Amino acid sequence: MDLTVKTLEGKDAGTLSLKEEIFGLEPREDILARMVRYQLALKRQGSHKVKGRSEIARTGSKMYKQKGTGNARHHSARAPQFRGGGRAHGPVVRDHAHDLPKKLRALALKHALSTKAKSENLIIIDDLVASEAKTKGLLAKFAGLGLDNALIIGGSEVDGNFKLAARNIPNIDVLPVQGINVYDILRRGKLVLSKAAVEALEERFK
Repeated sequence: MDLTVKTLEGKDAGTLSLKEEIFGLEPREDILARMVRYQLALKRQGSHKVKGRSEIARTGSKMYKQKGTGNARHHSARAPQFRGGGRAHGPVVRDHAHDLPKKLRALALKHALSTKAKSENLIIIDDLVASEAKTKGLLAKFAGLGLDNALIIGGSEVDGNFKLAARNIPNIDVLPVQGINVYDILRRGKLVLSKAAVEALEERFK
């Protein structure tokens, strides 16, 4: 698969041949859905918590005598059925993460890349470098490339000026190639890869 390489100014900078086994797969929604669920589960704090009856600071003495009142038999006022009592079967602090095989995670990333390539939402940029950290100038370049909702992936290190200039632009995410992930690829309209990022990905999936 051959794609035209662009510069930030929107000019052509040659072509780049992409590997079919990474960018040319037939996307599978089930694999992508499993990976997104895995990532979102990892992000959950799991810190939601309510107090059970053993944690309520109320007296544990019997509410009233067992017989002779005509009321139902009760003991502790901490029981869930009473106002101010503990919560029954409420949420507790826990880890929501679950396992997903390493090979499946790698395959999901390939399918996410292939999804963008197939829908023609993949753009290859020659070099992600800004001469100065000015958001206005970078915004004009993005407008020329048609980027209003995009994930931009640089090499192992993203140019400092470029990162500073892009961080205040809405719906634009900038990550080094080590941070590329399925969820961020799918949540943005376009995927922008630098040539260095493509080389790193092809080296990673050798």
